[in-house]
Amino acid sequence: MARKIIIAGNWKLNKTAAETAAVITELKGLVADVTAAEIVICPTFTSLTAAVEAAAGSNVQIGAQNVAWAESGAFTGEISAEMLKETGVTWAITGHSERRQYFNETDATVNARTKAALKAGLKVMLCVGETLEEREDEITNAVCEIQIRRGLKGISAEDMANIVIAYEPVWAIGTGKTATPEMADETHKACRDVVEAIYGIEVAEAVRLQYGGSMKGANSAQLVGQTNIDGGLVGGASLVPSDFTALIKNAI
Repeated sequence: MARKIIIAGNWKLNKTAAETAAVITELKGLVADVTAAEIVICPTFTSLTAAVEAAAGSNVQIGAQNVAWAESGAFTGEISAEMLKETGVTWAITGHSERRQYFNETDATVNARTKAALKAGLKVMLCVGETLEEREDEITNAVCEIQIRRGLKGISAEDMANIVIAYEPVWAIGTGKTATPEMADETHKACRDVVEAIYGIEVAEAVRLQYGGSMKGANSAQLVGQTNIDGGLVGGASLVPSDFTALIKNAI
């Protein structure tokens, strides 16, 4: 089954609204001819409206870096899926390792956030991945299986059409270290096998799996060229339009 490549830029805590608009304006011109991949940019919450306005009419989609599990209530600092949808975004990231590490996200809260996003009609990039210690203990596949099973708990096979799973080895995020393409593909295959065990072969073959560990222009072709890697969730390399464009075009 042919799965369309999806390359997403997670901008993390970078760029003001004005800077976001300028970068997306430049980027959309550079990638206007790209039809073989979906392109998503996930800026900060305060830049979402500017991003949506800058990307209007282009092939650049906009997503949020997180989403609340509640629709409303006493949850200081949280932003609901409906609020995000109102800005015009179409995607949300859930379970990023930095959310798990710095803000005490658990598999249960990731699951709740994912469900809230889906309920509001947003698509989700659900992140899973192991630490360096877990990799060295040779429990990578077990860690990913637990995160996938718990993250997808109560989510239907039909909803899987709106979910992308992003495998991000925590030890390779922002470090410059990268799993070899073969190593990454092996883990992606293990993740796809978990989806198959839950939902069956048809859903497993259709679901897209991104790689999220220091992907850049120099390695995007080799990574996305692997059988089970369908794109990337990109950090630093997505902040510069020319760099991100090279990454995307090399990958396709």
